Amino acid sequence: MVLNYIWISFFLIAFGVAVIQSVFFGNLTIWNDIMNSSFTSAKTAFEISLGLTGVLSLWLGLMKIGERGGIIALFSRLISPLFCRLFPDLPKNHPAFGSIFMNVSANMLGLDNAATPLGLKAMKEMQEINPDKETASNPMIMFLVLNTTGLTLVPLGVMVYRAQMGAANPSDIFLPILIATYCSTLAGLIAVCLKQKINLFDRVIMGSILGLTAIIGSILYFFAGLPQEKVSLYSQFGANCLLFCIIISFIIAGIRKKINIYDAFIEGAKEGFKTAITIIPYLVAMLVAIAIFRASGAMDFIISGITAGINACGIDSDFVGALPTALMKPLSGSGARGMMVDAMNTYGADSFVARVASTIQGSTDTTFYILAVYFGSVGIRNTRYSAGYGLFADLVGIIAAIVVAYIFFK
Repeated sequence: MVLNYIWISFFLIAFGVAVIQSVFFGNLTIWNDIMNSSFTSAKTAFEISLGLTGVLSLWLGLMKIGERGGIIALFSRLISPLFCRLFPDLPKNHPAFGSIFMNVSANMLGLDNAATPLGLKAMKEMQEINPDKETASNPMIMFLVLNTTGLTLVPLGVMVYRAQMGAANPSDIFLPILIATYCSTLAGLIAVCLKQKINLFDRVIMGSILGLTAIIGSILYFFAGLPQEKVSLYSQFGANCLLFCIIISFIIAGIRKKINIYDAFIEGAKEGFKTAITIIPYLVAMLVAIAIFRASGAMDFIISGITAGINACGIDSDFVGALPTALMKPLSGSGARGMMVDAMNTYGADSFVARVASTIQGSTDTTFYILAVYFGSVGIRNTRYSAGYGLFADLVGIIAAIVVAYIFFK
């Protein structure tokens, strides 16, 4: 229901802003911009879905091999003590636990192409035991909020963009992003636990949080002592090597179980194709609404208002040039990337604004995209409080990114 109101608001606000632009500023071309953006974004949504088809087929095929080879069941048992507490409505050792673990792991490694298919598989498995097929269950909401927070240990994408834009040290935002994304994830996790009355002081949950904090602290310590040029190299090596080792483990497990690995892959790949087709209308609906909102100039008005408020309060406004990235991030991943690249173009890749924008880009994931794709893939219409809690985690991550950028780069 919340997503319904948000979707309607994008159109109504865009219409109101377009009327103001035409009546008071004489901008009659705004209507053309809006309609062109709607057609372009609808095409983009289809192209994204088309691009996902191959990736979904690949990874769901591999997951089917891992499932029949027993690796997914092994992962489920390993993380069962923690996930049984975070997802108490899921039966113990449910197959969804393995998919959730794989999805979270891929996200942490910055491997978005692998994370999405795994996440869609997890949603499908949770939907199978969901008593109300059109309403998001508690486990689905917990999983979705953890995805929107985008905990990433290896922000490969942002570092690649900085390298392409000519940054002297493309990986200098590695540690700030790690801190900001951890703050976002912790905030989202705590908020949903409180809402779902999950005991945060349970020994397993608290121990896991402290353990993850120690791991991230160790990563910070390790990479802080490396030359800048080694950070990106080691990050890419670690992430991709680990992922390929997992794929090989699936195949070896299948060989040991004496299953037909090729047939298992084909069966899983067919599921990936069907899933990709299912999400097209949901993705078109969300991307068109966001594109119209942006083309109307509503985003520019919001940024101008925030800038005026910051200046009026006497707060340092050096980060204001990065606000377009912050405001676009929950709405559109490609839009936020575009804003980040624009900040690098405008201010310079090594400017403070560009570094703030890069840190924000890596601090969270795209909330509305994830809502549309994940819930759309299983036909969920009532998303309950998932959008609000996802946006709360985004806000914490963005604020943390700005604060950390001041600590590291000012």
